[in-house]
Amino acid sequence: MYGRYTQELVLLSLNPVCVFFQMYGRYTQELGAYAKEEAARLREEGVRRPSVTERSRSLELLENDKGCCAKCRICTVRCQKFLISCVGEDWIFLILLGLFMALLSWLVDFGIGICLQSQKWMYVNLESNVFLQYLAWVTYPVVLITFSAGFTQLLAPQAVGSGIPEIKTILRGVVLKECLTFKTFVAKVIGLTSALGSGMPLGKESPFVHIASLGAALLCKFMSLFGGIYENESRNIELLSVACAVGVSCVFAAPIGGLLFSIEAMSTFFTVRNYWRGFFAATVTAFMYRVLAVWNRDEVTITALLPTNFRQDFPFDLQELPAFAVLGIASGLGGALFVCLNRQIVQLIRNQKTIKKFLMKKRLLYPALVTLLVSTLTFPPGFGQFMAAKLTQMESLETLLDNQTWSKQGIPEEFDSNSLSQAWKHPQVNVFVTLTLFVVMKFWMSALAMTMPVPCGAFMPVFVIGAAFGRLVGESMAAWFPDGVHSDGTIYPIEPGVYAAVGAAALSGAVTHTVSTAVVVFELTGQISHILPVMIAVILANAVAQSLQPSLYDSLIMIKKLPYLPELGWGHHEKYNICVEDIMIRDVMYITLNCCYRDLHDVLLTGHLKTLALLESSESMILLGSIERAQIQALLSLQLGRPRRLKYLRDRATAENNVCETSLSSTPTPSMKPLKPALKRPSVVDLLPLCFSPLSSLSSPGLQIAEWEENQLDEQVNFDNCMIDPAPIQLVESTSLHKTHTIFSLLGLDHAYVTSIGRLIGVVSLKELQKAIEGSVAVKGVNVRPPLASFRDSGTSGTIMNNENKARDLHKLWNRRKLMSLPQEHRGVSTPPPPTQYNPGNTTLR
Repeated sequence: MYGRYTQELVLLSLNPVCVFFQMYGRYTQELGAYAKEEAARLREEGVRRPSVTERSRSLELLENDKGCCAKCRICTVRCQKFLISCVGEDWIFLILLGLFMALLSWLVDFGIGICLQSQKWMYVNLESNVFLQYLAWVTYPVVLITFSAGFTQLLAPQAVGSGIPEIKTILRGVVLKECLTFKTFVAKVIGLTSALGSGMPLGKESPFVHIASLGAALLCKFMSLFGGIYENESRNIELLSVACAVGVSCVFAAPIGGLLFSIEAMSTFFTVRNYWRGFFAATVTAFMYRVLAVWNRDEVTITALLPTNFRQDFPFDLQELPAFAVLGIASGLGGALFVCLNRQIVQLIRNQKTIKKFLMKKRLLYPALVTLLVSTLTFPPGFGQFMAAKLTQMESLETLLDNQTWSKQGIPEEFDSNSLSQAWKHPQVNVFVTLTLFVVMKFWMSALAMTMPVPCGAFMPVFVIGAAFGRLVGESMAAWFPDGVHSDGTIYPIEPGVYAAVGAAALSGAVTHTVSTAVVVFELTGQISHILPVMIAVILANAVAQSLQPSLYDSLIMIKKLPYLPELGWGHHEKYNICVEDIMIRDVMYITLNCCYRDLHDVLLTGHLKTLALLESSESMILLGSIERAQIQALLSLQLGRPRRLKYLRDRATAENNVCETSLSSTPTPSMKPLKPALKRPSVVDLLPLCFSPLSSLSSPGLQIAEWEENQLDEQVNFDNCMIDPAPIQLVESTSLHKTHTIFSLLGLDHAYVTSIGRLIGVVSLKELQKAIEGSVAVKGVNVRPPLASFRDSGTSGTIMNNENKARDLHKLWNRRKLMSLPQEHRGVSTPPPPTQYNPGNTTLR
């Protein structure tokens, strides 16, 4: 036991942060006393956990055993201990996460492929009857989408959507427990497979980021059985950021692009020590994902997911760079329009009370109607013949990246009869009309399909739309320059497939506000020769989109009203001129060190703050620390709780009984009389009013309790048993808005106190910071809804109602004036729970 005690002291000395968090509210206690208490706690834990002692004792017995199998058993026990110790290592966790996600991604792809092949099989076998073809083409996706929506709604409604907005909120420090459960994992996987198997324009990448985070959270719970390090919440949040990279990598087999995408799209600040974790896990999952394709004989060897054969010796000419730049700017406008269109559709449904009320009752009707509309418009013998509706998303992307020109002056002449590119050929219209209809129709269909309550994403549909738009620009360049580009006497023809790759990276980057989509394209195609045009287009697309609209994920955060801090706008210098004193709240609610319980009671009734400032006095305003609302409620419960109330009533009853016995002893002893007159003699119960008559000034027990409560509330508060944060985050009044935003984002804060030479002068919360940022990012000349503007109107109604209920209960206890009989002990009476410990990660101001 001495070894464990010494080891714990060494760990505490090496990790002062743990001591700091564990000693909240105990800063008046010496370290020696604290160390003794920790040693006593460890001793108790050693008694409670005899399994370790038993294992060591069994190992000693095996070593003393001289049997023939003793050495084998000793070796087995030691190997078991070694394996259990190794399981807690990071590389084991990352390998398990990568292998599991690669296998799961392959299984989901396998299920999606079976569903899509079944739809094509029904369509082909019903060629003799167009009406039956239409019924099969429409009914099949409607059934799958309805099943996905119903299954998700019944099992875990948190699995609806992409899941990236929730993960971004969790990475900021907000606790969303229901988003990382096993039920959500099952609903997400099954619902996503059904939704993508329907053939609707939905994506797999964003939901798999959520699924990878779910897998990491569940794996952390399992690994906590072998090592206590996996019980650390901050470390688990770091592993969630690694899981985001794994989620992208197992979809596109792009480890580098997956990690960069997770940094850009998910994390405000990325910890450098997570780089090797992210690269290692993403590489493992990408390698395993492609190995499974080879094992299933889908590929001959490990290659890129969509390999291309673009020209290497002369990839592009300088004369094409303006075309790539125009493609990037147009993609930026298209990305902003896509985000705005998706948000407007959701707001249109929510603002129409009649539609909203109807859809709330018929939850499965909306996805069924949307699927019916999209399936009808994509029916191949109908309007779908003009937009290559027979092809799936991966088949469409494969054909769009083809480096051969589909037309000369708009006439399709170079189609291979055995290739999938035949789907883009139509005898009545040229390729330009087909590509234009595909871009326009898929654009609004994808924005509409994203609003369905099913697990889905938007990255893959936007990626395909961008490829089609780039292909359209490339075919136009090939028609305008039929002889190609001349350089040093050599003719280099235009490759439309290059424009398709550039358009895919630019439009997806504009929608998500990321540059890593360029790296994803390089790894997806297996070629990096066109890095310059791709980067130019992606950067220009991001510049245009960020100046017009928030990213798709921030827009979804705004729609769902999640507590997330918006980003600062670029190119606006006025945010550096705004200081904390311009946005802080000066009327701060606080308590003092010498306050009474009545002050605590009044604070709970008048405000709804979760954390209150503790000052030295009202005159000095020196900030000593902060106290959670739960701690104040615990102090009042201890002071006015049922145990103390019962103790007071028992003491009162004991005093009254003593007075009563004295009165009874002073009465004359009755003489022996016949039985009948004796029955008329007054009993002890009849004499009780007489016993209380000397104390009639104390009135009824209810008034006695009221007087006792008044006396208790006037006593000074004892903060010895209260958990106090002695070092809350403080800012000075001259701190700029930019620096405040950085501190809030880096530390995941919800509020910060503003002090001047130790004196409290104000407080800044997430709400005030959001208002200031939204006012500073307004773009002049453009009527744009600022990011997360509606979040400030949402408030925290659930939290406020909960606090109001607690305050109402205390108010009823305070205003209690009913006459009550003498309470007695019974089994239903329970002592109040001990005060909850301080958790700085869950502290919010409003």
